[in-house]
Amino acid sequence: MSGMFLSKRMHWFLPSTQHNPSWGDRKMGSPHAVVAAAASLLLMAAFDGALVHADFYNDVDFVWGYQNAGIWNDGNSLSLMLDNVSGCGMVTKNQYLFGSIEVQLKLVKGNSAGTVTAYYLSSTGDKHDEIDFEFLGNETGQPYIIHTNIFTRGVGNREEQFYPWFEPSDDFHNYTIHWNPSQVVWFVDGIPIRVFRNYESYGVPFPDRQAMRAYSSIWEADEWATRGGLVKIDWNSAPFVAYYQYLQLRACPWHGPSGSSECSAASPPNWWTSPEYSTLTYQEQGQMKWARDNYMIYDYCEDAERFGGAMPPECSLPKY
Repeated sequence: MSGMFLSKRMHWFLPSTQHNPSWGDRKMGSPHAVVAAAASLLLMAAFDGALVHADFYNDVDFVWGYQNAGIWNDGNSLSLMLDNVSGCGMVTKNQYLFGSIEVQLKLVKGNSAGTVTAYYLSSTGDKHDEIDFEFLGNETGQPYIIHTNIFTRGVGNREEQFYPWFEPSDDFHNYTIHWNPSQVVWFVDGIPIRVFRNYESYGVPFPDRQAMRAYSSIWEADEWATRGGLVKIDWNSAPFVAYYQYLQLRACPWHGPSGSSECSAASPPNWWTSPEYSTLTYQEQGQMKWARDNYMIYDYCEDAERFGGAMPPECSLPKY
């Protein structure tokens, strides 16, 4: 059901409007970078100004549990709630192929064990592509786990997990999925934590043919979410509420079969195809190394036992 039919009810507090770094802030370290970023913003505005800033009234639908969603602040703020009756899920009305999808998110406060808040891109069908952020709840005082994965042609099994370097339920933080013909990058507050490069020439499928919608949901998954299912959800702590603000859809809308060539063509409106976005900058490479060295807790490419020694081919190729 469309968000247009939801009441503008507020839950327990209004969100902070504190700015957190986004993908768009990542190249602002020099006067040259400021000029380049300004030019990119002008190009995006020329492409379609409505895509730079979205709102939860007009740009998403609620696919289940719509009674547990709330929208306010002129469509800029959203809450999704899980109670002992239902969770809640939303999806963007449009499909996209390449670009940058970002949102600021404040996770469930307190005892969130057994809950999952998911934010991801996905196509449909058995051979679907998917790019995931999932936030696995935990007992009070224990850290959340940022769980990432990518599916290509219906095959996933590429999980990487991190502890956040902040308390994600205290304030809003920016989570960005940047996706272009060269790479997929997961950013947290402007810091890249993971890259999946296009290595199709080495036989590694890459998500570059199927348009995807952005989804988010909150749901019970206590059979696996917290310590492998050892810690169950405590319904006495319900309702569990995740808060969202400032959804940004800097991406190429899909208009049918011709969209593949339209969205991947190297042209000024398709800013994501610019060479500067084909790989991480040296600064970003250093940031990603810092995040992975200090906060990564699982890497499928290090799990030889899981794959019986036959590691996925991308694991032996450069990250950037």
